[in-house]
Amino acid sequence: MRNYKEELEKRIAFVQNKLAESGATGIIFGNSGGKDSALVGIICKLACDNTEGVIMPCSSKRNFGEDMEDGLAVARQFNIRNRTIDLTPVKDLFVNILDPQTELTNSAVSNIAPRLRMITLYTIGQSENRLVAGTGNRSEAYMGYFTKWGDGAYDFNPIYDLTVGEIYEFLAYLDAPENIIKKAPSAGLFEGQTDEAEMGVTYAAIDKYILTGEADPKDKEIIDRYHSRSGHKRRMPDVYGGRVDD
Repeated sequence: MRNYKEELEKRIAFVQNKLAESGATGIIFGNSGGKDSALVGIICKLACDNTEGVIMPCSSKRNFGEDMEDGLAVARQFNIRNRTIDLTPVKDLFVNILDPQTELTNSAVSNIAPRLRMITLYTIGQSENRLVAGTGNRSEAYMGYFTKWGDGAYDFNPIYDLTVGEIYEFLAYLDAPENIIKKAPSAGLFEGQTDEAEMGVTYAAIDKYILTGEADPKDKEIIDRYHSRSGHKRRMPDVYGGRVDD
């Protein structure tokens, strides 16, 4: 049986080491009201009392409703300080400025919100000497289901090795709010969006494939396609002449 107590202690130590190495005095993370941000927030709070979540609604009604309520529920239960910043006016202004310059695609517009959120976190982090904690998991990383230079940017990530199923198990061990564990995963990029419906495959199927290499032919085709075309998201950009060592 998985020893979550020992795992939790190791992840706490990992976060504390990152703080010590950097000289930062606090942590900030995007509190989306989802499973990943909940687990990251809990781990970081246990590692550093000066941990704060930021709820950043942006256009989507779900951001202002269920997601915000769930994010606040986690913050209350685990005594995590929180602030809320509405990025809707910023996104609207950005779209209005760019719209005359190019034909904006739906995908490009959807990715504005995650990138604005990361700008927000890094601006606060730099101003307050905090590290930005990442909230992506192994399943999303394998599929490339994250925004490049958006939620894919961070100073450290204490849950990157965990599949979605393992995230849920960890949250259950920590007695996180039930709705966090039960609700359908969603990036909240547009109304009615859920991760699994958008990808066309379940996280259970993705996790099974990652952990065992097994999948039915239809699921395997989708997973392989997502993984193949998103390789650029998982590596640093190419540079002429190679990288300069530290």
